[in-house]
Amino acid sequence: MKAYLSIIRLRFAVQLQYRAAAAAGFFTQFFFGFVYVMVFHAFYASSAVTQPMSLQQVVTYTWLAQATLRMQPTNADTEVASLIRSGNVAYELCRPLNLYFIWYCRLISRMLVPTMLSGIPLFFIAFFLPKTFGATLPVSPAAGAAWLASTLIALFLGCAISNLITVSTLWTISGVGMQRMFPAAVMVFSGINVPLAFFPDSMQQVLRLLPFSGLIDIPLRLYLGMIPASQVFLFGLLELAWTGVFIAIGLQLLALGMKRVVIQGG
Repeated sequence: MKAYLSIIRLRFAVQLQYRAAAAAGFFTQFFFGFVYVMVFHAFYASSAVTQPMSLQQVVTYTWLAQATLRMQPTNADTEVASLIRSGNVAYELCRPLNLYFIWYCRLISRMLVPTMLSGIPLFFIAFFLPKTFGATLPVSPAAGAAWLASTLIALFLGCAISNLITVSTLWTISGVGMQRMFPAAVMVFSGINVPLAFFPDSMQQVLRLLPFSGLIDIPLRLYLGMIPASQVFLFGLLELAWTGVFIAIGLQLLALGMKRVVIQGG
């Protein structure tokens, strides 16, 4: 365990060097967050139908989704994918550790550090924006604690999904196909663009049982009080169950891939 924690710590230090990229990510996320907020303002102003969420809830949901955007499994670990393509993954195989969890630990730092550098400042700035354009505090301290717990589990779930994309590079070489399919599913079914509450009722129950809802929708509904904080354990178990499923699939695929991998050059 200490070895894996060391990997997280070392990769954490490496990721902290990319401050300019984090600043660029902050301004990009802030811009798109404001665009989404304006779109929702226009939507609510032009509709007389009662919506499943209030405008303030949607605005808060949007800002929090943008703040945690860098935690989402939108692609593989590009460095590991490059190692696989070049054949230098052989050096990874020399380590006396489980290869899957080496890559998994790298992803934890890869997702966590950009979120800290760009997402946390965005999270706080959103509270100081004009009313109806900014975020609100959690409905209760319990809701805030439930959101933090669920977001932490969402990080582990996102790493498991992203690691599966990385492992797929053993078969696809470039990995471009998987890096297009999974992010598309995440963007649509996690609620990051449109909250799942706006989907048809016939779809919502299915969407909320899928793993993608645990990335954004479940944590943010806990924050907004749409899910009682007392149910955080139930929904946390759902997120953990999907995390275990993706880890199990990733381990199995990696084991199969290692049996057929051919290192370039001998």
